[in-house]
Amino acid sequence: MPNTTPLFFDSHMHTPLCKHAVGHPVEYMERGIEVGLAGIIMTCHSPMPDGFSHRVRMAPEQFEEYVALVNSATNLAPDGFEVRLGMESDFFPGMEKWLTKLHSSADFHYILGSVHWHIPEYLDNFWRGDIHAFQRQYFEHLAESAESGLFDALSHPDLVKNAKPDDWDFDAMRGVIGDALDRIQQTGVAMEINTSGKQKALPEMNPGPEMLTMMAERDIPIVIGSDSHNPGRVSDGFREALDFLEQAGYDTVSVFRERKRSDYPIKMIRESWVDPPPED
Repeated sequence: MPNTTPLFFDSHMHTPLCKHAVGHPVEYMERGIEVGLAGIIMTCHSPMPDGFSHRVRMAPEQFEEYVALVNSATNLAPDGFEVRLGMESDFFPGMEKWLTKLHSSADFHYILGSVHWHIPEYLDNFWRGDIHAFQRQYFEHLAESAESGLFDALSHPDLVKNAKPDDWDFDAMRGVIGDALDRIQQTGVAMEINTSGKQKALPEMNPGPEMLTMMAERDIPIVIGSDSHNPGRVSDGFREALDFLEQAGYDTVSVFRERKRSDYPIKMIRESWVDPPPED
């Protein structure tokens, strides 16, 4: 008989402290229960020093507030549902020492690493007017982020395709991406399929199917995140993401607890996932 006990987590979502999300973690929790998840991992944008990218993240002095905000939802979660503390931290050359200290400042379950090409500081340092050179630099930083040892998984790993969608040519970048994935595979760091990519300039999940297949060929562990900035998007697109994962060659998906990875068979996740009753 199929197991109908919820198994899976949404591993990427935000709080209003990042200045571009809405909803208390309790509201994300309530949505997670409604859609049949086992839990959620809050991963708001990490603070950074000296005003770095301050418009889209919590300030350093708000860090303790963030931890308390998530813990309040953890404490209110009903039996059988978990709210875990995580964080989405930017990889940026020179910030490694700051992040090392930050990641040891709370009992995190999960640290998600991101290369955000679109923040002003990244563009100021690495945009030179050549989109193809910019794309190559992005994937170099993606590999470096895995090699830094700072992160459990890497978020939306082909995000740079949205920089200039009309100039995105996967086949032209295949070798660069393959080299980056070879380096990531050596680290054991997981990668994310991010369902919010369908709302971006190039409307497909991050990564797209070609890169996802290359990740599966290298047995790189995979997590699923909605990148929710409002509670209504919790688990959005997850069933489609499971389809994409199987088509790419994956048969398991990962979730993190206490910075340790657990793998769940996709078949078991499907069997455990019962659709909520329709609204009246």
